Amino acid sequence: MELAKHADAVERLLTGRNLDGYEIFVSQSRDLSIEARQGQVDAFRAAEPFGVAVRLKVGNGLGFSYSTSMEPAALAMMIYGALVAARMQTQDPGYTLAAPATSYPELPWLYDPELPVVDEELKVARVLELERLVLAADPRVKRVRKCSYGESVYSSFIRNSLGLEKGYRGSYVTCSASAVAEERDDAQSGWDFAFSPSFSGIDIEAVAKGAGSKATALLGARNIPGMRCPVVLDNHVAAGIVELLAPSFLGEAVHKGKSLFMGKEGEQVFSELVTLHDDGLLLDGMGTAPCDGEGVPQQDTPLVTGGVLQGFLYDSYWGKKAGKSSTGNAQRGGIKGAPRSGANNLMIDPGEASLETLLAGVERGVLITEVMGMHTANTISGDFSVGASGFYLERGEILYPVKGMALAGNLMHLFKGVDQVGSDLRFFGGAGSPSLRIAELEISGS
Repeated sequence: MELAKHADAVERLLTGRNLDGYEIFVSQSRDLSIEARQGQVDAFRAAEPFGVAVRLKVGNGLGFSYSTSMEPAALAMMIYGALVAARMQTQDPGYTLAAPATSYPELPWLYDPELPVVDEELKVARVLELERLVLAADPRVKRVRKCSYGESVYSSFIRNSLGLEKGYRGSYVTCSASAVAEERDDAQSGWDFAFSPSFSGIDIEAVAKGAGSKATALLGARNIPGMRCPVVLDNHVAAGIVELLAPSFLGEAVHKGKSLFMGKEGEQVFSELVTLHDDGLLLDGMGTAPCDGEGVPQQDTPLVTGGVLQGFLYDSYWGKKAGKSSTGNAQRGGIKGAPRSGANNLMIDPGEASLETLLAGVERGVLITEVMGMHTANTISGDFSVGASGFYLERGEILYPVKGMALAGNLMHLFKGVDQVGSDLRFFGGAGSPSLRIAELEISGS
């Protein structure tokens, strides 16, 4: 790979230096973003970012620096910066580099060779067609706030002084739409998106239908009085709550005393119906790759099985602190930052019940399809109080849309209260979940 040649150039500059270890990371991509509004291209952005980063170990100090240029002066400054950081940093025996792996998973579908040769006019046509389909989804859809198309073709390469060397390439395509529906004096918005490693893997008709139906479904929403009742969380809301839990599954949070699950390994923390894991090899997953940001093979890591806490996610540093092996969960947010621990594709396994079956078991309750302010939840105590909207249910039937609700409780209690798991698993970013039925939650109305 061409990236290996860049690593060679950096490695030559490291020869003869008094180092206890080094890591070289090289990354490049070709990115495209298109936005449409009112039948025209509103934004067209293309970029080809490139960069190289090093982590240099001196004693028990580890310094990081990066460069977006391969000019000798720039590389020399990068190395100097990492050396100064390593020598000035507080010494920590936890700093380590990843050992070479005997093998890496094969993920041939991660890269779409057709994507780089698809004509840009077809990509523009796709996002314009998406906007047209959204407006045609329902006569009550009056406006499209934004339709967007995005893509990236990327390559990464990592090498370290322990003999680790791994490169791979991948691609992804995204489409999203935001629609506004109006009826009489009411206006509601709806959003949907799709992600795929390939150009042909995106179904823009499904995106348009999803955005339009979500916008129109809440037209005429009413207020309801407060009550304690069964609650069904649709897969979008459930996935958002799973994402909120992600930091608590990191070894870093456990070590710092900031995890809901600290000291609870082997205990029943969720309903026995809930199985949750982080699958770094998930087909078409947004966080899928053959290796993490340190070169450790990614894997499928069980976290909660049948409601019982199994363990946590680690990169090399926090794994060493805990006396555990890395689970392949070191992530890089780009060339400008050192790797940090994070979830790859965090998911709840689906059950066998359709959404209709989940609703059928509710005598009187609500289906929540949107929450506002979930980011304000206390991820250490688990307490939350958020705004919500959705639908009022009686005898398993949707009677009418509702708004102005407040949903309050505790994340641990919420997942312990799951009494049925849906079959409609869907990912929204790096977190996925099927719809979940909660036996009872507090709903504040107005």
